[in-house]
Amino acid sequence: MNGKTVAISNTIMTELVMPNDTNPLGNLMGGNLMRWMDIAGGICAARHSESFVVTASVDHVSFSDSVKVGEIVTLNASITRAFNSSMEVYIEVFTATIPDQKPRKSNHAYLTFVALDKATMKPKLVPPVIPLTEEEEKRYEGAVRRRELRLILSGRMEAKDAKDLRDYFNKL
Repeated sequence: MNGKTVAISNTIMTELVMPNDTNPLGNLMGGNLMRWMDIAGGICAARHSESFVVTASVDHVSFSDSVKVGEIVTLNASITRAFNSSMEVYIEVFTATIPDQKPRKSNHAYLTFVALDKATMKPKLVPPVIPLTEEEEKRYEGAVRRRELRLILSGRMEAKDAKDLRDYFNKL
């Protein structure tokens, strides 16, 4: 299976924060932001795998800066690495006000998606990721460690098995 570059599936999504998206303080509700992140990440993973995808996990979501009603939210989703049927997607969230339009990074997270075969709805193999830039290479290499942590935290791998998994993926 031929690999694909990160740029092929990169997804940019823009939303305007409306009053029904916010809490009583006028801040974007975290659940709404997570929904937008899931949509942008799902589109990115579907483009890479050329298949339907489902969300498998969401890593730590950073809510470092509040987003106010009336602000523009831009989500940038890019694939970091593909494993067998799963793909890790990094999503950065930038926020700007309409008058000045100077974006500031307000949030980020890593999400994992699994590609599904259209006929069977079972997991299917996905193309590998070909990182081209220094930043893509950094995220690509770090994906193995993040995957290990996800597997350990989910109880699907013991911490002592992490070194074996890291060695396996470093050989790929």
